[in-house]
Amino acid sequence: MSSATGLAPLGSTLRVLEPAPHVLAFYDGRVPGVRLHGAQENWLDDGAYALGIASYAVLDGEEALVYDTHVSLAHARIIRETLETRGARRIRVVLSHWHDDHVAGNEVFSDCEIIANRETAALLAVHRARLEAGAPPICPLILPNLLFEQRLQLNIGSVPVMLFHMDIHSRDGTVALLPNGLLLAGDTLEDPITYVDEPDRLAIHLEGLERLAALGATRILPNHGTPEVIAGGGYGPALITATRLYVQQLLRLKAEPELAGLDLRTFAKAAFATGAVTYFEPYEAVHRRNVAAVLG
Repeated sequence: MSSATGLAPLGSTLRVLEPAPHVLAFYDGRVPGVRLHGAQENWLDDGAYALGIASYAVLDGEEALVYDTHVSLAHARIIRETLETRGARRIRVVLSHWHDDHVAGNEVFSDCEIIANRETAALLAVHRARLEAGAPPICPLILPNLLFEQRLQLNIGSVPVMLFHMDIHSRDGTVALLPNGLLLAGDTLEDPITYVDEPDRLAIHLEGLERLAALGATRILPNHGTPEVIAGGGYGPALITATRLYVQQLLRLKAEPELAGLDLRTFAKAAFATGAVTYFEPYEAVHRRNVAAVLG
């Protein structure tokens, strides 16, 4: 911790996990009492670090694919240095969606192919000024330079990776399906609950969860989750069920406003009963925000 600022240096608490062959997880956060940017509410500390956040990489020989560039340039540099130390000479990037905690490190990979679906590119362009002036700022914001629609097949060395556009959490989600049913899920799924960004489109996101389940993933690595579960190989398919149950409960709010007063444990009782997700107190604030967003 810096005595001058009371903040931990960016990247100083980052852990590199190895949840599966050819897959690295760059996990940071869920460190009690530690903040990275400042005491005032901000997207980095409160929307990412406090909840725990991972970016991922697929590595085989001299080729690597980075799935999201993390919350700062310092984090992104650690990702790139780790991959290059392990032999990567060609690095490509995939953006899971446009939100700040997933694109903040893009500048470190500005000389690389940065892949996104067309919705992500459009939303980054729309929100560019806000992201570049944010707290902390992402300036300059480096935009994707290779776009796809619906799906895209990649090969990272000998490892096939299929990208799918998914309308969950945000209309521009991209998930990556790897061999043996391993899914990099971005923010389409979270442990314990999803963060509602488009409350008027929750019913559409519920349909998206059905499409996601149809991919047949056997292990799931979300960007926000428990480090021990991620290090152990990820979540089972029941994470999709838990997310669906929570979204369905949110959709009941307008007809049953009394649900709004429930704490997270009670409101999401059915989701927790699946055993797929674990209560984590900082998500009480996320839940309160979700309820307020749905009720308008």
